[in-house]
Amino acid sequence: MHKNNKNRAFLKWAGGKYSLLEHILPHLPSSPKLIEPFFGAGSVSLNADYDSYQLNDINADLVNLYKLVQHSSEQFITDLAGLFTPESNESVFYYQRREEFNATEDGFRRALLFVYLNRHGYNGLCRYNSKGGFNVPFGRYVKPKMPSSEIRHFAERFAKAEFTNLDYVDVIQQAPDNSVIYCDPPYIPISKTASFTQYASNGFNLEAQAKLAETAKETVRNRPITIVISNHDTPLSRKLYQGAKFKSFSARRFISQNANTRKPVKELVAVFCKES
Repeated sequence: MHKNNKNRAFLKWAGGKYSLLEHILPHLPSSPKLIEPFFGAGSVSLNADYDSYQLNDINADLVNLYKLVQHSSEQFITDLAGLFTPESNESVFYYQRREEFNATEDGFRRALLFVYLNRHGYNGLCRYNSKGGFNVPFGRYVKPKMPSSEIRHFAERFAKAEFTNLDYVDVIQQAPDNSVIYCDPPYIPISKTASFTQYASNGFNLEAQAKLAETAKETVRNRPITIVISNHDTPLSRKLYQGAKFKSFSARRFISQNANTRKPVKELVAVFCKES
């Protein structure tokens, strides 16, 4: 249930699924509703056709941004233009805006600054310190793109979507029957030296990985719901998702900065359904 022409998210996002859609979308069956407990930048839902969507993320800044874009996209784009000028693409300006972002309680201004920081910050990272302060350094790009068309498309596509800021377990357990749930959690490390991704201001540790797997199994066992989970293809992920149908493939991302030791990353799609 998906389109041939791919739609891009308006945010840059580490771990985004735009380049992996061909491996994920075929495993999302027809259903009245698609639910994403880990929405992120939204590449999957932007390219999957369902009647309704519940799009959830633990990052309150993301959810605030999406709700504002959903209802005030043109005003948002007009105001955002002031942050995409040659003068705004300077390190001093960037760090001033980052400081403003961490201090402001104005939801609209905070959303504007979130997009600015996302497009001008290093690698499009979204990272917070232990006190909840956004701490991504300046990215030094030649000319960051203002994503006007992508914002308009997002607002149009998700005009009636439900955006929520809940725990992933609650989202899954509250899902209506016959829903499809796509989970894109912070990934399991692929090496012993790697650390778990820090997601929002909370770490998504092994206990959380196991809880997600158990919640998926229990939900599908008791209700007519399909749950699809993406992760690295590791012995641990296969153990956690035991009982699911597996699809493994190589991603175009690389796990080492050393060009001599680079190798493709193996990804896993686990499908939990009644036939699993």
